[in-house]
Formats: sequence, C-alpha cells, structure tokens
Amino acid sequence: MESMLNKLKSTVTKVTADMTSAVMGNPVTREFEVGRHIASGGPGMSWRIYNGTKKSTKQEVAVFVFDKKIIDRYQKFEKDQIVDSLKKGVQQLTRLRHPRLLTVQHPLEESRDCLAFCTEPVFASLANVLGQWDNLPSPVPTDIKEYKLYDVETKYGLLQISEGLSFLHSGVKMVHGNLCAENVILNKSGAWKIMGFDFSISSSNPCDAEPKYVCKEWDPNLPPLCLPNPEYVAPEYILSVSCDAVSDMYSLGVLIHAVFNEGKPVFKVNKQDIYKSFSRQLDQLSHLSPGVLNQIPEEVREHVKMLLSVTPNVRPDADQMTKIPFFDDVGAMTLQYFDSLFQRDNLQKSQFYKGLPKVLPKLPKRVVIYRILPALMSEFVNPDMVPFVLPNVLLIAEECTKEEYVRLVLPDLTPVFKQQEPVQVHMWILLIFLQKMDLLLTKTPPEDIKNSVLPMVYRAVEAPSKQIQELCLNIIPTFANLIEYPSMKNALIPRIKSTCLQTSSLAVRVNSLVCLGKILEYLDKWYVIDEILPFLQQIPSREPAVLMGVLGIYKCTFTHKKLGIPKEHLAAKSLPHLVSISIDNNLNLNQFSSFMSVIKDMLSRMEAEHKTKLEQLHVMQEQHRSLNINQMNQSEETKSTPSPATQIDEIFSGSSGSAGVNCKENGSSSAASQPSRVSLTLEEKQRLAKEQEQAAKLRSQQPLAPQSVKPATTTTPAKDLTSSLLNSMTSLNNFSLNSGPRGTISSAFPSGPSMGGMGAMGPVSNGFNTPMGFQTGGMGIGMRPTTPALYGGMATTTSTPNFSALTQNQNQPGKPTNMSALDSLFTQNKPKVSMNQMAPKPAPGTTAPSPWLNQFGMGQPSQTAPVQVAPMGMQGGFGAQANPFFNPQNFSQPVAAPAMMKQSAPVNNDLKDLFG
Repeated sequence: MESMLNKLKSTVTKVTADMTSAVMGNPVTREFEVGRHIASGGPGMSWRIYNGTKKSTKQEVAVFVFDKKIIDRYQKFEKDQIVDSLKKGVQQLTRLRHPRLLTVQHPLEESRDCLAFCTEPVFASLANVLGQWDNLPSPVPTDIKEYKLYDVETKYGLLQISEGLSFLHSGVKMVHGNLCAENVILNKSGAWKIMGFDFSISSSNPCDAEPKYVCKEWDPNLPPLCLPNPEYVAPEYILSVSCDAVSDMYSLGVLIHAVFNEGKPVFKVNKQDIYKSFSRQLDQLSHLSPGVLNQIPEEVREHVKMLLSVTPNVRPDADQMTKIPFFDDVGAMTLQYFDSLFQRDNLQKSQFYKGLPKVLPKLPKRVVIYRILPALMSEFVNPDMVPFVLPNVLLIAEECTKEEYVRLVLPDLTPVFKQQEPVQVHMWILLIFLQKMDLLLTKTPPEDIKNSVLPMVYRAVEAPSKQIQELCLNIIPTFANLIEYPSMKNALIPRIKSTCLQTSSLAVRVNSLVCLGKILEYLDKWYVIDEILPFLQQIPSREPAVLMGVLGIYKCTFTHKKLGIPKEHLAAKSLPHLVSISIDNNLNLNQFSSFMSVIKDMLSRMEAEHKTKLEQLHVMQEQHRSLNINQMNQSEETKSTPSPATQIDEIFSGSSGSAGVNCKENGSSSAASQPSRVSLTLEEKQRLAKEQEQAAKLRSQQPLAPQSVKPATTTTPAKDLTSSLLNSMTSLNNFSLNSGPRGTISSAFPSGPSMGGMGAMGPVSNGFNTPMGFQTGGMGIGMRPTTPALYGGMATTTSTPNFSALTQNQNQPGKPTNMSALDSLFTQNKPKVSMNQMAPKPAPGTTAPSPWLNQFGMGQPSQTAPVQVAPMGMQGGFGAQANPFFNPQNFSQPVAAPAMMKQSAPVNNDLKDLFG
C-alpha cells in the first residue's frame, strides 16, 4: 500500500513539474506570468486553470492549460481528434462575446507539449464547487474544498445560464451541445459563465428562417474527450440522432438537479452500453418519481420536471425560463441589475442606488464583497454617481474586516477622499464621509488617515456650507481620541478657531465653542492656557449662546483634573474677562447666576491657594528668623570673651568676620549668619596669603616697648605712653574749638589708610595742635563730610611716640584695611555693643556720662582730676589696633587705672556727632 501511495505521490510531483515546463514552452508565457494551479474544468475536466498576470499591465487573468501528456495512451489519430475538438471549443468561445459567456483575454496558443489560452480571472468550475476535484492540485485548495453556494448565488447563477442559453439560441442560432457542470465556470466575482463549445452546433438555415441543427451520431468508439457528457445529453440526441435548442434545455434541467443534489445528475449512464442505458432512462423519465426531485426547491420543482420531459415540445425555452417566479428573488434581481448597469442612465442608477441599502443586509457577505462591491467601485469614475454610490460602499466596508477593507475598499476610496470637483458633489462627499468618520478612522491605516482622511476633515471645517461646518464640528468630538495629538494641535484646532472668529453664523460659532469644550480633555494643560483661553477674549459677538459657550470652556478647564487654571492666570486674565462679560445686558438671570457661580468658585480656590502659600511662607520666615537669632546669640556669646586663639582663627579661617570694616562697624557679627564660601577667587587667595605672611611676621617680632621721642624744640624725658594717653583723655574738659564750628582731635595713630564706615565728622581739638579726622563712611548719617584725614602720628610739642613698627603695613598703598583690630578696643570682660549704642541721647538739661569712656571701663572722674594719656593700641586706647596680638601687659610699666571724670556738654555733643 505504501508503495502505491509513494508511486502516486511521485507521479503527481512529476506531473506538476512537467506542467510547469510545458507551460513555460508555450507562446502564452511571452505576455503573461503563469502562477499557481487553482482549479480545473472544461470537457472531461481536462483543462487546468492557473492564475496569472499580464506582464505589460499587471492585469489579473486565468490561464487554461491542456497538457498533451494526458492523451499519450491514445493513438495518434485519436490524439489529433481530441486536440482538434479542444481547439474548436476554444476558438468558438473566442468568437462569441456575451456577459454570460467566459471572456477570452488571449486566444489559444499551441506548443509541442500543451495548449493554452487566457481568460478573465476565474475562481473555479461549478464541478469543482460541487465536489468533482479531478485534475486539481494536491492537496485540494481550501477555498474550493470549503466553498458552499448560497441560495441567492444558486438562483442567480442558474438565471445567468438561462440568459446565456437564450443568447445562444435566439441571438447566435447555436446549440451548445454539452452544457454540464464542468463547462460552467465561476469567475472571480462569482458570476457563472458558459464555456466548452467543443460540440456546439450552429444552424444550417439562414438567420431569417427556422433554425435547423444537424448533429452527429453517437460513436462509442471515439475517445471520451471527443464526446459530450452522456449524463447531461438529451435522450433524443442518442436515440434518434436529433437535437435542437430544447436539447440544451434538458441539459439545463439536469444541471439544476445536480446543483441541488451535490453534483449528482438525474441518472447514471453506463457508457459501455449507452443505448440500453438511455432506453431505460427514457422509461424512468416518462414516469418520474417525486423522490428524484425532492431536493429541488418547490417553487422551481415543476419547471425542472418540465425540462426533463421526454417530449421536447413540453420543455420551456431559455427565454421563458428567465421569467419564472423562482428567479424573482430580491437578491437575484439586484445582482442582475448590476450586470446590466451599462444599459442604464444616471437617473435610473440613482434610483436603484438609493434603495440598495435596504437590500444589502439580506445578501451574503461573499456576494456583497465579490459581486456588488466591484460594480459599485466602477461607478467612482462617474462624478455624478459618487454621492449615490458612496453610502453603499461605506455600508459594505462596515461588514469587511480590516484586511478586506484595506485590500478591497481603500484603494478605490482614496481618490474620492481628494475629490473636490464639482463643488456640489464635493459637499455631498464631505457630508457622507463625516457621517462614517468612526469607520474610516478605525479601519484606515494611520498613514492613510494622515494623508487622506484628516485633510478631508480640515476641508470640511473650512467648507463654504454652514451645514457641513455644523456637522463636522458636531462629529469631531466623537473621534477626537483617534486623532494624533500633533495633528490636532497644529492643524485641527487652528482651523476651528479661525472658523469661530470668521463665520457669520451664530450656530457655527456656538458649535465651534462646544467642539473645543468637548476636546479639551485631549489637549495639554499649557496648550489650553496659552492658546484656547486667550482665544476666548478675541470672540467679537456677545450673544448669550456664545457667552455661555465661553463660560463652559472656562468651567471645563477650571474643573478638569488634568487641566486646571493657575491662580496667577485666574487673577490676571480669567477672572477679569469673566467678570466683564458676566454683566452683559443680553444675559438673563439664570445665565448671570451661572457666571457668578463659576466666578465665586474661582475666587474661592484662588483665595485658598494663595492663603495657603502665604501661611507656608510665613512659617518659613519665622523659622528662618528664629534660626538667625540663635546664630546671632551664639556669635555674640563667642565674641564676648575673645581669646587670642579665637582671634587667630578668625583671621586665618577666611570667615567673613574679618573681611572688612563694614562687617564690624556696628559691633555685631552680621556675617555670622552667612554661609562660608566653598571656594575662593584668585584675588581672595592672594589677599589671604599676604595676611598670613603678615601674621607670621608679627608673631616673630618681639613685644614692643614704649620709646621716647625728642621734640623738635625742647628736650624732655621720655614719657610713659600709657600715662600720657590717659592724661590726654582726662583733659578733654579743657579742649577748645580750634577752627570752624568744631575742634579737632589729634590722633595718636601714625599715618595710614583711611578708616571707612565710621561716618563723617568735623575736626575736634583734643588740646593738641595736630588735627585728627575720620573718612566719610556709611555710619555718619546727617553729618557733613570733611576733608579725609589719615591716621597720623600723635604730634605734640613735647613728644611723639614712634609706632612705625606697628604701622608699616598700613602705609602700603592700595591694600584694603584690615579692621579686625577693632575687636581689641573692647574689653574681654564685657560684651560688644554696636556703634549706635555707644552714644545714647541724654535727657534735656542733664549731662550724661560719655558712653565712649564707659565703653572702655573707665569710671567717672572729677572734672579737675588729671588725665593720663595711654599709648595707642593699649587696652582702653582710642583708635584702631594695629597689632591684634599686642597686649598691655607687654609694657614695662603697668597701666594705671584712669580717674573718674565728668565730661562737659560741648564735648558730649562732639562725641555724639562723631558716633551718631
């Protein structure tokens, strides 16, 4: 058994390979590409059917191929008879042209191995569909194996065969002679076509006379391919060697029986004893039992019985058969109408297309897609018919899968998307497409949506018809979720805004606002705030419907979770606009109340948000203030008892405490709360290096001792600088004004840089001739600046102390003054106070003790007590300390405690002016 199967398999493979080589040698292949073997048909199922395409136009065709190897078993004269019979049938078919006959695209071509010709695209033969799979590829194609005929296809197919026979009998005066299932071909659209004219007989009488047909006597010795199918041949053809048009009608009756009985004819014929078999068949036909026609529909059963009658005159002719009630089916009539469209004018077509949507749901999907849809598509070339055809096409597209839509509908639909002429037709096209927009956006690929569908929507928004604009604006929100965001933002929204501003129709303007309100959820927050809300203020009309539309957009944006309006925009733009239009005289009470409700909601939210923000800011400020106070207290505690080590750290740590005079001028550490710098600039690093070098030099020097200075005129013994300074300070009561409204105070400092940040003050005399002044700074509010005076050496008539060692660094030009030495002016026993606290105003009529003297821990001396002058730089001295490491205990003589003194009013006033 296995050997037989393997042998059969190898035979099929060999035959397939041989067929390919045979076809390739045929002249048909010069113009056509031969593809896959799809079906078989013709007399004895001898023709193999291949799909193919024309090389020049890519037009789809079917290629019929007869392989001569099939008849190798016959003698040469028999082979010639078979080939001649097949040639006759194809040549006769090529000469005949009718919608019910198979259309030949390329005539018969013969080669050494095969015969071949091309026809319109073919699905299969009726015999293949009914289960006769001879000469088919292995395995049998699934689409043929699973194909089932619908009632409407059967009815209309039989009607088509009847119409074809009517054409042959009445128009051509020809008898087919071999009408059977293998000679009926179903084309790609499902239409039934007649072929196999190998045994056709033409009338021997002139056209105007009664046709007369002469047939040949049945010869059982001829090859089967040289004889018609005996199961479909009329009895008179065999028994009396006569034939007529009614002989074909008998064949039609057998064909109807086969269609409703899975391809089985009425009787089986014994081909070995054909005459005896037909004699028995004749008796059975005379007394036809009801069970033979049991599967045939009742409405056509009587007509089939008449077609199978032994008496030829009883059989209906082809024209009568086309008019029987069996074919008065809505679906069959619809298909018949489509086949005769070329005979109709536009008015008839339009009436038919208007009623077609009611019929389409009653037809099978396969019939609609492969029969009706191509006919509808062919009408797109007629612009006047497009508005009538397009609704039906879209109705069919709804029943198609996405793959079927893309393959069968979209290619012909794409030009219609872009059609703009004539204008009236264009308006109808837009209207129809807009009504089916969800279908288009669902099944059309994204690229085609972008290139074809959306441009059509944009044209609809800007259409001159207000009805089209209204419909478009009403439909856009229904498919907004299918539109890509860039297309919506850059193309759709700008057109809607432009239409709203330019239209003169109130309905269009209101619909524009409603459309925008419905698609807000598909937009970004900042696009709505930057593009939509400012646009609302540009709308010129003040009709109540427009104002309520504006309010609706504001409310949607304000309440939407994704969008929302910031309080800044509410305060600056939204609320002013809403308040201004809320008092429009066109609004009624309910509309005004709606405005007020939204405005109040906006105000409430703005108040809540801003109040929350301010409360949070207040809490942060309080926390920051308390933190600063803590830092200042810590700084005051640290600086109240400075130690030499702390001062060294302050100098070399790079902190802001010794950065300059302004940081210490109020006696408080204002820079303590500032964060330390992470990195220093090159100039700061150079300055720091110089300060470190200076500090190193000062640490390496020996403690300084007071030196006696010889006066220019008189020689006096050296004085104790500390006693001299104290004496000078106690003698302030005897100072007198030297020049101008104020006296000058001679400075005990050598010449150096000016002291900034101390305020401007007039010259005050301290009993010496050398004046002393301070450069104008930031502290002297209300004090007239005078000529800046540098800290010079103390010039007296008796002695001048030499502080050149202390002031050598101060005399360097261009170098900023290091005022950190002022820290030593304060005693280590008392906390530092600001400059403003040094001179409180005394009560009128009273003489308050000088805060300047109290700052240095001196008691109140008597007015006549002698005052000792302390040298500069010592504890209790007056001025900036040149050396922060210089302490009074380094002098040889101890410092005497100054006596208490009482200052006079003029002196107090001078000091008050000096220190604010």
